[in-house]
Parts: sequence; structure tokens; C-alpha cells
Amino acid sequence: MKKSMTLAAAVLVTVLYAPAHATELVYTPVNPSFGGSPLNGPWLLNSAQATSKHKDPEAEDWNSAFKQRTPFEDFNDQLERSVLSRLASAASSQFVDSSGKFIPGTFETGSFTVSVVDIGGGTLTITTTDRITGASTTFRVVQP
Repeated sequence: MKKSMTLAAAVLVTVLYAPAHATELVYTPVNPSFGGSPLNGPWLLNSAQATSKHKDPEAEDWNSAFKQRTPFEDFNDQLERSVLSRLASAASSQFVDSSGKFIPGTFETGSFTVSVVDIGGGTLTITTTDRITGASTTFRVVQP
């Protein structure tokens, strides 16, 4: 008992005579909307998005963008590009002469109408129109 009284007295003396090193508590806001650092904004947004259970019905599914393609799908895509390239070459041969210059006129393919118009000064306007949807694209080409 005497040891515990001595220990208690030693602790009391140490606490009473030790210098106080405490400071006042200062609140610093985290949210930049309420005075916090603007550098916390992205962190707060990412935290909110990570915990959100709501999904945008119009958002793209990013998981499908990273799916592994099969060799069959790659082959079909390459075959499709090759066929379209040959069709474009065959169609362009109708309005390009042997020297590589465009021949003004209107040419029709299965689904498209291509119109080449000489607007003077060596400049041609080429308009491609989709016969099914009516959508069109126009660009200008300067011939040497």
C-alpha cells in the first residue's frame, strides 16, 4: 500500500509541475465547397463515385470494350475492311481517269450517289449521298 501511495504521489507531482504543451484544437474543413483545400475535390468525387450504387442507363459498358476478341472476329473484321476497300477502289475508278484526275459527273453505286462538280480554278466539290437515309458528305479537292 505504501508503494502505491508513493507511486501516486510521484505521478501527481510530475503532472502538476510538468509544463503544459497543449494547443487549442483547430477544425480544418475537408470539402472545398465549405472552405477546404481545392486539392481535395477530385478525391471527394472519386470517393463518392466509388460508393455510389446508381448506374447511368445511357453510359457505355466499359467492360465490353476490354473483352478479348477471338481470332474469328478479327478475321471477319479484316475481311470486311478488305471488301469495302475493293468496293471503294472500283467505285472511284468510275470518276478518276487514267492520269489520276477526277472526271466531273454523277455516279451511282448500289447504296450511294457520288457527285463530282467542277467549281472552277481547278477545284472540285465531291458529294457522297446515301440513297437510303439521305445523309450526305461534301468535301473539296484541288486538282493540279
